[in-house]
Amino acid sequence: MIDTDICIIGAGPVGLFAVFEAGLLKMRCHLVDALPQVGGQLSEIYPQKPIYDIPGYPSILAQELIENLMEQISPFRPGFTLAERVDSIEKDQAGKFTVLTSEKTLITAKVIVIAGGLGCFEPRKPAISGLEDFEGRGISYFIKDPELFRNKKIVLSGGGDSALDWTIFLAEVASELTLVHRGESFRGAPDSAEKVGQLASEGKIRLLLESQITSVSGNGHLQSVTVAGKTRQDFAFEADHLIPLFGLTPKLGPIASWGLALDKSAIEVRLSDYSTSVEGIYAIGDINTYPGKLKLILSGFHEAALMAQSAFKYVYPQQKLSFKYTTVNGINAF
Repeated sequence: MIDTDICIIGAGPVGLFAVFEAGLLKMRCHLVDALPQVGGQLSEIYPQKPIYDIPGYPSILAQELIENLMEQISPFRPGFTLAERVDSIEKDQAGKFTVLTSEKTLITAKVIVIAGGLGCFEPRKPAISGLEDFEGRGISYFIKDPELFRNKKIVLSGGGDSALDWTIFLAEVASELTLVHRGESFRGAPDSAEKVGQLASEGKIRLLLESQITSVSGNGHLQSVTVAGKTRQDFAFEADHLIPLFGLTPKLGPIASWGLALDKSAIEVRLSDYSTSVEGIYAIGDINTYPGKLKLILSGFHEAALMAQSAFKYVYPQQKLSFKYTTVNGINAF
């Protein structure tokens, strides 16, 4: 059981900045994200993409922004539960919330902040015969602990940054590593693509271009994959783990059943403090909607600041909140 002042659902840039704003008011935060790392879309989809509308930074790479945010919130020592989806939220008669995740982690909090970007990201699953039969038994869509793959026969599938980066990393971990990509060139960073090509030429990995996995098989656990190539017949080879890396697709997911007022796939909030139709639950960032809403990281940061002020009054109704600039007060850690 994890107990905190604020449970933040979503560890993207807006969720991370909410930790800072809450920390200034001496409120502790615990973040939950379905992705295996912090950063949301920025880290998972386009970590090397430059962003031009962050104040004070004419240009900053997406992953660099996340790293800076992590440094900024470090004095407030937030907790993290990653690679777990929030499945349910219950509110007791005293107004306290209990959060249950897909891995049965329990978190109690006085306030819930939904900062889930466009919703709960789910992996894009390729059309492979037998795929779902081995999910959790040799087939996974995230890499939470690379050590689980040490000295194993690993197959990665995909052609983006995630597939390239993990190929480079796991080449030193796996006993055998195969990367399967249906194209003849990669969509990811040229430098990473060059490194993968070098690993293949040195015989450290097997690289199958213009190929795709057609089926998987095993006896209770994945044992082999079958690949079809453009110029050759289908062939099978042994595999302990298959990790398809075809990106993520946003879905509202369990949020739709939490009793919140929704407008299509967004959560309706009050413009004054970004509170939802359920007292004690706030929504900030791309997941919310209100008149004049702009889906910008900058707007999410503003929403996080106002949310934190309102959340403090909700958690400590008897305490007087005195707003002070950080240039005067500094950053006082717990």
